[in-house]
Amino acid sequence: MNWKKLLITIFRVAIGWHFLYEGVAKFAAGNWSAAGYLSSSTGPFSGFYQWLGSSDSLMNVVDPLNMAALILIGIGLFLGLAIRISAVSGIALLMLYYFAHPPFGGSLMAGSEGSLYIVNKNLIEALALVVLIFLNDKGWGIYALPIFSKKNVEANAEETTTDNSRREALKNLATIPALGVLGLGAFRETQKFGVDTLSGATIKIGGADISELKGELPMGKIGDHEISRLVAGGNLIGGWAHSRDLHYVPSLFRAYNTEKKIFETLMLAEEAGINTINIGFPTNATMQKYKKLTGSKIKVITQIGPDRKTGDYLINIDKAIDFGVDIIQIQGNHCDWMVRDNKLDKIDLMLNHIRKQGYTAGLASHTVDSLIACEEQGIIPDYYMKTMHHDNYWSAHPRENRVPFEVDGKRSLDHNKFHDNCFCLFPDRTIEFVERAKVPVMGFKVLAAGAIKPEDGFNWAFKNGADFICVGMFDFQIVNDVNVTIDSLNNLQGRKREWYG
Repeated sequence: MNWKKLLITIFRVAIGWHFLYEGVAKFAAGNWSAAGYLSSSTGPFSGFYQWLGSSDSLMNVVDPLNMAALILIGIGLFLGLAIRISAVSGIALLMLYYFAHPPFGGSLMAGSEGSLYIVNKNLIEALALVVLIFLNDKGWGIYALPIFSKKNVEANAEETTTDNSRREALKNLATIPALGVLGLGAFRETQKFGVDTLSGATIKIGGADISELKGELPMGKIGDHEISRLVAGGNLIGGWAHSRDLHYVPSLFRAYNTEKKIFETLMLAEEAGINTINIGFPTNATMQKYKKLTGSKIKVITQIGPDRKTGDYLINIDKAIDFGVDIIQIQGNHCDWMVRDNKLDKIDLMLNHIRKQGYTAGLASHTVDSLIACEEQGIIPDYYMKTMHHDNYWSAHPRENRVPFEVDGKRSLDHNKFHDNCFCLFPDRTIEFVERAKVPVMGFKVLAAGAIKPEDGFNWAFKNGADFICVGMFDFQIVNDVNVTIDSLNNLQGRKREWYG
């Protein structure tokens, strides 16, 4: 047994199967497209890749070429046919993948492949093909059969026995039945489980495709900023989940929303017409990097509060400005705490400081009592952000047991009291306040952190006076949520409050 030749054959066949299966899996998916992968490109060549991904006509050419190249390269390497051409083509294709999402750009990257910097699986496989090109021995394969080369005919003539010649021919043909066995196994798995969701870029979760958008997302104004009526929320990408007593959910959010996935989600949101995101302060660095790497013009509303270490009420406003945000608002829990602790003067101080820097100043709250107290003292922001949802869902505790300011307080083990389950404690009072407000209102937690369906929650918020809604969305929810927003606004009935903004 020629062990060296055997190892080279296994090496070549393994790479070939990877290419072939990737191509076949994409083809079998039916509606697979690299558009999302290209549109979310980062790095020095992102403009080129995003240009490709943004054009339907170009993708109608790129997608079939991509699948065909993977399949042909895979067959060539697996069966041992046109090995050098297949290897060179494979290197070129892998490097196109590599530079679409290069593992560099300002920080160490982490994702589904682990922690990466410079070296990832695409680069490693490309280097493996370089080694294969320069190896004199290419292993057993169809290329070595006499019919493919005069040199092989002469070598075959020099064989000492017919048996040796036949054995060598069988070895060179052995990859054909091997391909059949692997192909049959893959087919059976596909029949049983569907397309392999672990194959690169084949993941399908069930969300609507960007082509299924029902129209343009309506816009409005807050201050001098034109923003979409549907604003992306930052909790999901930041890993903050109001998950009642399901303690694993925040870590699940963070595991799903890697930096790469966050960027893909933001790119999709912008493509769907969402031009604004409302984020918690810790997400500022991520948004700054996203805008720098992609050239995005998405508007960033950042939430601020007093500095936790120093207690300074203004320092985080200045830090937010340094991050390049567009709009600054006092975070809802901080507003509630300051009202609860009779520090309304600090809210006024913060709003004035935001305005002095030339920025639109927002005021958020979970408890409507906070906004009423500020209103009574003449403290009026440029816009309000208020939790707005009804309480007709299973996990809402009884109204008679609700207490102002409890949303950010202690979670009770009593099922009839608050346990991270209700965020608009007094819907009727909230509606009354919103209806008399003379500045734009952005409703948030409109789905009560997943307890209410979008069709119900969006309509309720807009009907009862919200000018904008802020909704946390995973990538596979974006198109559906945009469509629901469009439908809600087009068919809205019973709204009494005039539109502000």
